Amino acid sequence: MITRRCFFVLVLLIARPSALRAEEPYRLHSFQRLQLTDQFFSEGATVADINHDGQPDIISGPYWYAGPDFIERNEYYEAKPYDIKGYAGNFLAFSYDFNGDTWPDILIIGFPGEAVYWYANPQGKSGPQGKSGHWQRHLVFAVVDNESPTFQDLTGDGRPDLVFHTGGRLGYAEIPSDDPTTAWQFHPISADLGYQKYTHGLGIGDVNGDGRTDLLEKNGWWEQPASLTDAEWTFHAVPFSAAGGSQMYAYDLDGDGDNDIITSQAAHAYGLVWFENQVDDGVRSFKAHQIMGDKPDDNDYGVVFSQLHAIEMADIDRDGIDDIVTGKRFWAHGGRDPGGHDPAVSYWFKTVREAGKVRFIPYPIDGNSGVGTQVMVSDLNGDSWLDIVVGSKKGTFALLHRVKEVEREAWEKAQPKSIRPVTAVPKKKTPSPAKKRKPKRLLRRLSSSRSTNILTPGSPPNRRSRRCSCLKVFQRPYLPANLMSNNRLR
Repeated sequence: MITRRCFFVLVLLIARPSALRAEEPYRLHSFQRLQLTDQFFSEGATVADINHDGQPDIISGPYWYAGPDFIERNEYYEAKPYDIKGYAGNFLAFSYDFNGDTWPDILIIGFPGEAVYWYANPQGKSGPQGKSGHWQRHLVFAVVDNESPTFQDLTGDGRPDLVFHTGGRLGYAEIPSDDPTTAWQFHPISADLGYQKYTHGLGIGDVNGDGRTDLLEKNGWWEQPASLTDAEWTFHAVPFSAAGGSQMYAYDLDGDGDNDIITSQAAHAYGLVWFENQVDDGVRSFKAHQIMGDKPDDNDYGVVFSQLHAIEMADIDRDGIDDIVTGKRFWAHGGRDPGGHDPAVSYWFKTVREAGKVRFIPYPIDGNSGVGTQVMVSDLNGDSWLDIVVGSKKGTFALLHRVKEVEREAWEKAQPKSIRPVTAVPKKKTPSPAKKRKPKRLLRRLSSSRSTNILTPGSPPNRRSRRCSCLKVFQRPYLPANLMSNNRLR
């Protein structure tokens, strides 16, 4: 039998589940830089278990690096390092089992306007081209434009598609179902927009919540129809980025149930922004919110860097909300871009939701690797914390995520500092409903008496009415490299 007292305690525990668990630990996050090569082979990288040993391997440029230590490297196409004053013929890398033999193959998107190929995994054997061990190469498509094509499932059939534009038309190419070694067919979704091969900014995501994936680009979004044909998709003009950024994402940042848009403002200048998805009376609009601009005052923590030519969304701190991972592309045009000679930093911006609003806390990842035209996030060592892989003009890097539990005082000391002034918000004193205000006549009569404990109109309030509630202060990291070890978070 449950007594009244036991029942009361049980109800309290159900109503307050926090009473059943210990306080969440305070965690400091840092990243250990592991440089795999200092040569410039590519501006992209990816991760896959190439040799079927159960360990993730890193693919960057002409090599795949065997995990878990990434010391052994294997060449799958001819290795030719590039001069950092020029450009690589390898912009982005992806992995997928194209031929269905259970071994992950490699897809390489080269220089804009050139061909895309996939390389067949020889299943742990020597490559078909003799002693070199080079893998057999298959043409995907001859001319792939845009500087941020992507390889994701656009059509919803469970298989990734190559999303890009060619001949000025946006569209996608599907993996051939009969013979994956043949060239893929392009399906246009737009007319000729005049887009050239160096056009920036591209992504996919469900913008209107209809369950179908739409296409994102710098000038708006293209709504996927209910049935797929080669007819044009419906275009919705939104000025997401005049110059064009890099990878674009549709994700519910503010937690209101619809997907917002995340993009850099200019791949070769400054700016990181998110667009709040709003619907009023059936009309959809997007409100721009700046995360980072071209000067320290544009960011709550004074962080500023240029050339955000690669962005990834991932839950870095495992709080159930995706964060923004990005950085500076080093020497994209030989140092001629704004901020071209600044340190090659990388950051993750923690997404914090508060009372229907969202803000971003910048935590430095590294100060001398930056990003290329792609940044990859994956768990490299099986510790359930996401690591970061970068191929850039600085070389190839694995940035290993380290997490340390500390006391609250140490955690608070390590937090970034805000540059915004402290603002005090006074509390409004609500009069008690039980007390009725005295008529003004009575107050005048009482004010002329000897009594001193009655306040007349115009008298100063007591101390209790002067209490205020101060806004919480957040800290700010100093940019670029000298505080790279302070990337901390609970």
